[in-house]
Amino acid sequence: MHAHGNRGSARFVADTMLGRLARWLRILGYDTHYDPALDDDRLLHIAQAEDRILLTRDHTLARRGGASAFLIDHDDLLDQLQAIRHRFGDPLDAPFSRCPVCNARLVPVPREAVAADVPAFVWQQHQRFHRCPACDRIYWPGTHFERMQAVLRALQIRCAPLEGHEGFRSSL
Repeated sequence: MHAHGNRGSARFVADTMLGRLARWLRILGYDTHYDPALDDDRLLHIAQAEDRILLTRDHTLARRGGASAFLIDHDDLLDQLQAIRHRFGDPLDAPFSRCPVCNARLVPVPREAVAADVPAFVWQQHQRFHRCPACDRIYWPGTHFERMQAVLRALQIRCAPLEGHEGFRSSL
């Protein structure tokens, strides 16, 4: 497996204890597989079959994963994200370009296409929307975006507006 050597292109699979981290990795643009129902053997299989780094807090599982595993030994989310970024580099995808729920790449959709799917006040206040092609959630810049940007700033990640990927809130 060569995933550890691919700085900036690492793909991850996260164990059941790392749901919050998986969501934030997706927000940052990392391709991160997460399913809390997966057992250790399945996680190891996915890591090997899909050339992913197994992220885990379980020392035994990390040992079983060998070079394809990365032990998360920090409790603080920012520390976890910084350790991953330091070890594996920046994600290939831009921040806010992946669905934080299912990991699919978000696609821009015309404002008119979501009029019936978002609250009226949201449709009136926002011009740009994205849809997840896998789970059908709709995203737009939400009021929580400042908090998310603060995390990006703490990680020293520049978040330039990329075709509307300036933050999001889900319709579901």
